[in-house]
Amino acid sequence: MKILFVEPPKHFWFVMGEYLPPPLGILELAGYLESKIPDLEIEVLDCQASSLGWDGLEKHIERSRPDIVASSSLATCNAYTTVRAVATAKAVNPAILTVVGGQHFTATTNESLRKYPEIDAIVRGEGERTLVDLVNAVKDSKSLADVRGISFRHNGEIFQNPDQQLIVNLDELPMPGYHFVEEHVREYHFTMMAGSKIYALVEGSRGCPHQCTFCSQWRHWRGTWRSKSPSRIADEIEYSHTNYGAEFFWLTDDNFSLGPRAEQFCHELINRGISEDIMWFVQARSDDIVNQSGLLGKMRSAGNMWILTGAESGSEATLASMRKDISPEQTRNAVRLMKRNDIFAQTTFIIGQRDDTHETLTDLREFVNQIDPDLAIFMLLTPFPGTEVYEDAKKNGWIEDSNWANYDMVHPIMPTKTLSRDELQEELLSCYSDFYGSWARRLQGFFSSNKLKRRTYRYLASQSLIRQLKP
Repeated sequence: MKILFVEPPKHFWFVMGEYLPPPLGILELAGYLESKIPDLEIEVLDCQASSLGWDGLEKHIERSRPDIVASSSLATCNAYTTVRAVATAKAVNPAILTVVGGQHFTATTNESLRKYPEIDAIVRGEGERTLVDLVNAVKDSKSLADVRGISFRHNGEIFQNPDQQLIVNLDELPMPGYHFVEEHVREYHFTMMAGSKIYALVEGSRGCPHQCTFCSQWRHWRGTWRSKSPSRIADEIEYSHTNYGAEFFWLTDDNFSLGPRAEQFCHELINRGISEDIMWFVQARSDDIVNQSGLLGKMRSAGNMWILTGAESGSEATLASMRKDISPEQTRNAVRLMKRNDIFAQTTFIIGQRDDTHETLTDLREFVNQIDPDLAIFMLLTPFPGTEVYEDAKKNGWIEDSNWANYDMVHPIMPTKTLSRDELQEELLSCYSDFYGSWARRLQGFFSSNKLKRRTYRYLASQSLIRQLKP
């Protein structure tokens, strides 16, 4: 029996510049399946790394002849791409069992199974145990009715099986299956952040203890936060560095919680003698950065050179409405502390809240200029399925664009009370123009003492990213 995991042809988020990430989600699933079902034939096809378009994917499926095709489905804006991938499998052989998962399809199980007959089953939430049970059921010609954690269609009827139990100890997971894409590992890169360094993803934890209204992560992981141990996270980094030459690591944690665990992780990297040879990136909350400011120097010594913090707004009222539980002053101090420790300070901001006006967005731009992060990313509030924002917007009829491909945080999906979607698009452009259009900021970036800032600003100057935001 054979399963083919597919990273389908797709467009990456242009705001990030030119990059090619490894398909971590399906590599983790492939590695877990291999450890649990040794006689299963497993293949991972990364269409981006293989330079395969849709015709190439179809021909590969014809040659591969899998029994199951499972497509990666990272984000809502890639939903149609995922559907097209499994539709391609069905066109080759209708008997292939097609499986999808991820946050979007977990949140839209009924809708997706009704609308897309090419999807046979949806793995909801955490996928490892569920996929093992599903494969074993197919392998043994058993019904899918007893497979916990899936939604599936049978004889035109949709079934929602009970949830799967979450994995308690994430350290028990095998290493991600980078060996399934070994021929491509040296091609994975992130030009803006790491130049030509080989790029690997490492999952240090799952979930988040916070409950921001715009975020689908915490619900996807059932409101829990589970972490790998510091030594296990360091093991993964050392494994990818030693075996595949990876030098730049993006820790995918939605919130890299700072404190004793993070400090022990830094000690692990330093004691293993690899901290001088690597760099790593994390996302962390501004309140954690401020409250654990004494840890930043240790993180820098251990190879952390870049932190992203979700500032979201400079308004106390807006942050409260998001249930963000931080303050503008904490963001201001977090940026200052990161810079003081020679850590590249990136911030994100969300515009398009229901109460946003031209005036509030002018205030936001002034706030961003005052705190002066090294890099600012502005995003439009997007009602992703599985979020409270989506539920409110759907209930109140605010959603004006139901094309999932536009749910990329740069296309306006709904207006505010006073701003149309076209006006929000112009406001987004104004945010980027105001921040990156400053010659003083450009020159400061070009000649910064921080090498990442120098490289980033020189790269941005060559990309003309702002022009791509125009409708």
